[in-house]
Amino acid sequence: MGCSSGGCGTGSNGIPAGCNSNGSCGTADGCNKLTVFDWLGNMNLPEGQKPVDIVEVRFKNSRKEFYRNTNNLTLHVGDAIAVEATSGHDMGMVSLTGELVRLQLKKRNVSFDSEEIKKVYRKAKQSDLDKWRDAQALETNTMYRARTIALKLGLEMKLSDVEFQGDKSKAVFYYTADARVDFRELIKVLADEFKVRIEMRQIGARQEASRLGGLGSCGRELCCSTWLTDFRTVNTSAARYQQLSLNPLKLAGQCGKLKCCLNYELDSYLDALKEFPDMDGKKLLTKKGEAFLQKTDIFTRMMFFSYRSDPGVFIPLHVEAVHKILEANAQGEFPDALIPTLPKLAKIITEEPNFENVVGQDSLTRFDRKGNKSRNNSGSKQRNRGATNEGQGQKPKQQNSNKGQGNPNRQKGQNQNRPEGQKQPKPQGEAGAKSQQNKPQNKPQNRPHNKPHDKFRDHQQKKPNTPPDDKNTPSEK
Repeated sequence: MGCSSGGCGTGSNGIPAGCNSNGSCGTADGCNKLTVFDWLGNMNLPEGQKPVDIVEVRFKNSRKEFYRNTNNLTLHVGDAIAVEATSGHDMGMVSLTGELVRLQLKKRNVSFDSEEIKKVYRKAKQSDLDKWRDAQALETNTMYRARTIALKLGLEMKLSDVEFQGDKSKAVFYYTADARVDFRELIKVLADEFKVRIEMRQIGARQEASRLGGLGSCGRELCCSTWLTDFRTVNTSAARYQQLSLNPLKLAGQCGKLKCCLNYELDSYLDALKEFPDMDGKKLLTKKGEAFLQKTDIFTRMMFFSYRSDPGVFIPLHVEAVHKILEANAQGEFPDALIPTLPKLAKIITEEPNFENVVGQDSLTRFDRKGNKSRNNSGSKQRNRGATNEGQGQKPKQQNSNKGQGNPNRQKGQNQNRPEGQKQPKPQGEAGAKSQQNKPQNKPQNRPHNKPHDKFRDHQQKKPNTPPDDKNTPSEK
């Protein structure tokens, strides 16, 4: 919808967003469907020339017509106006004014002085707008009901859209059909059902897609529903020139016909193909054998040939090399074999990115553990075991530094009197101090309890104690 109807959204001052204070559209491309940018709007007319009194009016979806402003009304793009109709009046939005309308008349082959151009009655009043909105609210339910009636009558047609006139006195039904349809009975039923005058208009598949709208395979809105007004013929030759796969599912648009965008770049491809030789029925003759064309790459200007004896091997040749071979063959000269020529590609220099620590972050590997994995696992087991003993009210066992040898300061009967589970007392005296000094410092103080020498030490502790002998002490050895 246009600015006056709030198609761009309503602002804080009651005027739709993106519109001027007078209600006209202030954006560059407008907010209407199939808008035209008036690039002559800011130019002054020459002296003595009268302004164009014809405006272009847009109705529902893509329908546009020209009307003459006989009352000299001040009209802007986006204004809702009441225009002349066959019976009664219709409502539409002004889509173009000024000198650009003269060019649009010339483009559509409409005479400026044609009597078929109808008149503009007035700017829309509030009562006109309310009646128009009520008519638009009936279009969807009317279309569904009309489809149901057409199915009951057994008509092979598809009703795609319904458009009510601004004064709710007429309804136009747009339909598509593969063959001629006799809808005289349908018109009678629809007139009795909706109590309005009925008009049936047959449109093509492309016109149906432009009225309904949608998204194409490119992800954008359909060209026919946004800016494309004329539908040119699209042939499969356009896909062949562009070397596209002749897959109907990829080449067809929403309307089921070939995409209109196949004609956009066709002229550029035709100009590029002029440099390539016409290989229709021609072959490259060499002493090794005949070579035929397999495919052509327009962007790199390369042509790929294969020998009859080895069709699976593609030999790339530049366009200039192919021209030279054809000229040599015309003079009766045959090269020994085809020499592949690689395309000249631009040398791309890539520089490795140099990242700097500008925010003072730490190393990304600061959490990685270094060293032997088994040692880390054994250390974690020992820490877990110690934590378990502390949780049960017991202290972790401390290992004896004498490595299983008898304690010289231990008295007789000490093992028999010591209760089970009590830890071994540390060696006292001078011998124990010296044994601690002789022990290497780089070995861990706490050993795991599952070592073999720990079991041997426990076995030695259970033997009968012998009187201390000063000659066998570790300090004298």
